[in-house]
Amino acid sequence: MKNQLIDRFDRVHDYLRISLTDSCNFRCSYCMPEEDIQSMPNTHLMQPDEIEIIARKFVALGVKKIRLTGGEPLVRKEFPQIIQSLSKLPVELTMTSNGVLVDKHLESLKAAGIRKVNISLDTLNQETFFKLTKRDQFTKVWENIQLLLNHDFRVKINVVALNGIIEKELLGFVRLTKDLPLHVRFIEFMPFAGNLWNKDKVLTAAKMLEMVKNDFEVIKLQDAPNDTAKAFQAIGHQGTFAFITTMSEHFCGTCNRMRITADGKMKNCLFGKDEIDLLGKLRAGEDIEPYIRLSVRKKHAALGGQFSPDYTKAEADKIENRSMIKIGG
Repeated sequence: MKNQLIDRFDRVHDYLRISLTDSCNFRCSYCMPEEDIQSMPNTHLMQPDEIEIIARKFVALGVKKIRLTGGEPLVRKEFPQIIQSLSKLPVELTMTSNGVLVDKHLESLKAAGIRKVNISLDTLNQETFFKLTKRDQFTKVWENIQLLLNHDFRVKINVVALNGIIEKELLGFVRLTKDLPLHVRFIEFMPFAGNLWNKDKVLTAAKMLEMVKNDFEVIKLQDAPNDTAKAFQAIGHQGTFAFITTMSEHFCGTCNRMRITADGKMKNCLFGKDEIDLLGKLRAGEDIEPYIRLSVRKKHAALGGQFSPDYTKAEADKIENRSMIKIGG
């Protein structure tokens, strides 16, 4: 199709992640810098009608899937209005959330046809949860995960594999998949502005898989062409587990993703420093399609062109990027 968004490396881009806000009701250190961080005023954010206009343009250019992220997307007061308008588009609409407000928006999610939700949860221990998030909300998040399952949502749990914590949590998360149809994904710790990343904090997927195999008999599942996760299943379990190997074995060669930040900047890569102000162009009355195509054409072969595929050589303080909360999950 001539309208497809294809970069210099013949990668077709048909998956868009839209950040609705840079605000969050949690304070996770790997996402948010330690210093006080100021959320953008509402006037700097894409407004609901602007989100719809931008999304429609991407759909016209071949996008088949849109994921809503934040910050925490459910703190955006216009969230029900936004998903209602996006639900009219011929795309798969999904969301990533920390889960604490899911019960308040359950009916809106169902009405918009959202059936897949990713929940960020890095620990099953209530005390550790408080240390990581600075919020005493573990019970609420867990109740909302069960609520989603009870309403037949497909639920993935995203676990950032923080070295020093994940070793104690890994097997517990895999055990969850025995009796619950959960899909747990362990994400290697990635460098962003202000998150104090260093190579010694990365516990690789290979090491984690070895730990799992000491306690479970597992099988490798078939991964889809654009999957970022390498999926497995413990024999006899309802759910699955997987590893997102961004640091130890990147998957840039099959990347089909683009991102729009909450203030309407297009990023062609999670790690890329290049941004194009689509919202500014839209508000100036310009056609944003040429700028979308320009962003895709400028995409680097791997890792935003910022560091070597050998993550042990990455220097976090030399990477030019936003903090994770300012990019969107």
